[in-house]
Amino acid sequence: MERSPERQSKKKVVAVVGGGLVGALNACFFAKRGFDVEVFETREDIRQAKIVKGRSINLALSHRGRQALKHVGMEEKIVSQGIPMHARMIHSLSGKQSPIPYGKKGQVILSFVTHRTEDAETYPNTKLNFDHKLQDWSAETGLMTFVRPDGSTEDFQADLIVGCDGAFSAIRKQFLRRSRFNYSQTYIPHGYMELTMPPINGEFAMKPNYLHIWPRNTFMMIALPNMDKTFTCTLFMPFEEFEKITTGDEVIEFFQRYFPDTIPLIGADALRRDYFRLPAQAMVSVKCSPYHIGGTCVLMGDAAHAVVPFYGQGMNAGFEDCIVFDEIMDQFNEDFSAVLQEYTRVRVPDDHAIADLAMYNYIEMRAHVNSKWFLFKKYVDNLLHFLMPRTIVPLYTMVTFTRTRYHEAVERWHWQNKVIHLEKKCLFFLFSSGSFIFS
Repeated sequence: MERSPERQSKKKVVAVVGGGLVGALNACFFAKRGFDVEVFETREDIRQAKIVKGRSINLALSHRGRQALKHVGMEEKIVSQGIPMHARMIHSLSGKQSPIPYGKKGQVILSFVTHRTEDAETYPNTKLNFDHKLQDWSAETGLMTFVRPDGSTEDFQADLIVGCDGAFSAIRKQFLRRSRFNYSQTYIPHGYMELTMPPINGEFAMKPNYLHIWPRNTFMMIALPNMDKTFTCTLFMPFEEFEKITTGDEVIEFFQRYFPDTIPLIGADALRRDYFRLPAQAMVSVKCSPYHIGGTCVLMGDAAHAVVPFYGQGMNAGFEDCIVFDEIMDQFNEDFSAVLQEYTRVRVPDDHAIADLAMYNYIEMRAHVNSKWFLFKKYVDNLLHFLMPRTIVPLYTMVTFTRTRYHEAVERWHWQNKVIHLEKKCLFFLFSSGSFIFS
């Protein structure tokens, strides 16, 4: 069966494939511009589902994501559902807790767990289509074929197809059939497992306004606060280490050795039960280019650039995709052919940069934060930023609390490191010269 939208108004039709966070936000951006928007999601409508499958995912919302939400009037609504985190809290083996602020006073990251597909429905020119699994689509005509749960098929025609369907994108498969499309995916050797830390006497078990980290060099655990006063604890560890633990007693022995302060907070019985509830999950990083085909289709979010979660920028980068695309739409007067080409040119180097940074930050989070040298460098960075705010800006500040392009932030970071290193040499030379003169 073919379904064509009404075109009496001659509005262009945008089909957003994927009803997750980036897909829903994209729908809002296009609907705000007056396009007829249809969102297609493989899964059923979770608002009507009796059983919601899958994992809850804690999300870290920072400046880039907030700017995108602000553009469509959703920032305040989302912020009200999150908990501000103004620092990392490092937990040592001895149980000592040491905070490391993210940035200047007032710079915070928000922790929240939510599904935002329904926000797209606030626009009358948007329709959500659940239980629609993409079977095939044409880059030449914009014709898509979806399979319904009963096995029937449904065709839909669009002027622009926006692929927001995740790291294993069905839209992207069509790109792979074409020449000169670059694609790589990398699984890291570590997996992750989620555990829950319940409230104690109706209150948070730990200080809530922090990202709690237990760094243990080759692995780590983190905990993010939730609105229901629980913490979602995520254990990141090599798969072979997960596989070594086969009994409940071994779980407790492992936590007693590496995370002893968490056992009374999570509960020994809960640890024995929840560790085996689901197997450790894999994490993949995806890079590709170009992000578009002609003037018909474009990839955004994880479909274009899945990143590992260690910089807290996966969702923020996806949300920034939406606002960057919208800004380019203004520049090129909504000419899809010109917009898509420029979007690829602008966005690919930034998304590749944050993918690399996310890989690097895992090493920092699980190992470097234990180092006194790392803490000293962090102190020096912040001091220099205070003294020379326009010249020296910490990398984390540029990435998390500004919209400095990701690849430009990395380039500036390398330049700053050279400058700081040169200053150290000059100081050493001056002190050495002074010692020689007055000796």
